[in-house]
Amino acid sequence: MRITLFILILCALSLTAAARKPNVIIIYTDDQGSVDLNCYGSKDLVTPHMDGLAKRGVRFTQFYASAPVCSPSRAGLLTGRYPVRAGMPGNAGSTKGKAGLAASEVTIAETMKAGGYKTAHIGKWHLGYTPETMPNSQGFDYSFGHMGGCIDNYSHFFYWQGPNRHDLWRNGEEIFEDGKFFPELMAAEAGEFIQQNKDKPFFMYFALNTPHYPYQGYAKWLKHYKNLPYPRNLYAAFLSTQDEAIGQLVGTVDRLGLRKNTIIIFQSDHGHSHEERAHFGGGSSGPYRGAKFSMFEGGLRVPAIISWPGSLPEGAVRDQVAHGCDWLPTIAELTGAKLLQKDIDGKSIVSVIKNDKAKTPHDVLHWQTGRGRQPRWAVRQGDWKLIGNPQDTSNKAPLTAKDKLFLVNLKESVSEMKNLAENHPDITQRLKKLHDDWAVNNTK
Repeated sequence: MRITLFILILCALSLTAAARKPNVIIIYTDDQGSVDLNCYGSKDLVTPHMDGLAKRGVRFTQFYASAPVCSPSRAGLLTGRYPVRAGMPGNAGSTKGKAGLAASEVTIAETMKAGGYKTAHIGKWHLGYTPETMPNSQGFDYSFGHMGGCIDNYSHFFYWQGPNRHDLWRNGEEIFEDGKFFPELMAAEAGEFIQQNKDKPFFMYFALNTPHYPYQGYAKWLKHYKNLPYPRNLYAAFLSTQDEAIGQLVGTVDRLGLRKNTIIIFQSDHGHSHEERAHFGGGSSGPYRGAKFSMFEGGLRVPAIISWPGSLPEGAVRDQVAHGCDWLPTIAELTGAKLLQKDIDGKSIVSVIKNDKAKTPHDVLHWQTGRGRQPRWAVRQGDWKLIGNPQDTSNKAPLTAKDKLFLVNLKESVSEMKNLAENHPDITQRLKKLHDDWAVNNTK
């Protein structure tokens, strides 16, 4: 009798475990270069924890951010909609009272919450600085971090647009953690949230403000990289510091025995920065032209990984085209969550994740930042990509008036150094019409 009862209890526990929905963590880094991971070919960096996700997951070689700049990229990720369609063609303000992502937009947090998940935002927001556009009004049960574009990691002040102001919040209330290193605070907050919700499904958006300026890597990493040229040494130290924060997060998941029931997604929001406050560089786009703000590959093509040991392939590489808007429908399919917003641009890439022979679900991809008469845009169909009003923030080569429409074939050359528009006027016009028709219907 006792043996029978024991067996029944074991079976019940097994069925309960099997029925539990997987946890989901999105790790979103900021201004990380296209190839700035060992698993993407970097030879001068130490990134064991990020590489560990690739060893236990699927790594993409043709994954695109939703935009080459912060706020639009985040809007695309959270809504599954092209940023201009989500009302975010450019960066949100970093000042209190500045609106951002409209409350009418349906976020992935709202989708997961409706599916029975506890939801958390940890880190950078940059999608609005009003009560109705801050995280707790956008589907997140718990929120900790800064609302603007960046902060000093120790004082938690925003120094890059005066007057200088403090920017650290927990659930809509300003808090003060003077002198405490922000990535460490993020890891601690995330760990506490996971501990509190370890027995129920949770969704976490872990949005690091690294390696975005100011470069503030640990002293040990500055010493380790002392022989690298400036500013690569500063950037590398901050990236390895970031890697440690990610290691702390994943370590918490492992320690609590949740790893096989937790989907972890990793992506950079766009390419590395060449801004003055970023010491005019430090990151790398490898063979790609462009960087942050640019529609060339170095601004858009980003490292991206999904890891779910035991349920998805491990140590795998996918060359199919995918996009930041794809994570929402992909997560919905993997977790059984119901999509609350049907009018999205992202496509589930579950078939691609599971099978290297599966076709990309995308026939055409669109990007646009800004509105008005001279927005920057790009469209990709197959191997052909057309850029309108291009900008090369990597300064690899000059652009002339003839380059207003810039055509490349990515199969023939990923460097995008030669404009093929004059050689292929028919393809140029076909892709321009694709963009123009899309813009008429989707950019208001």
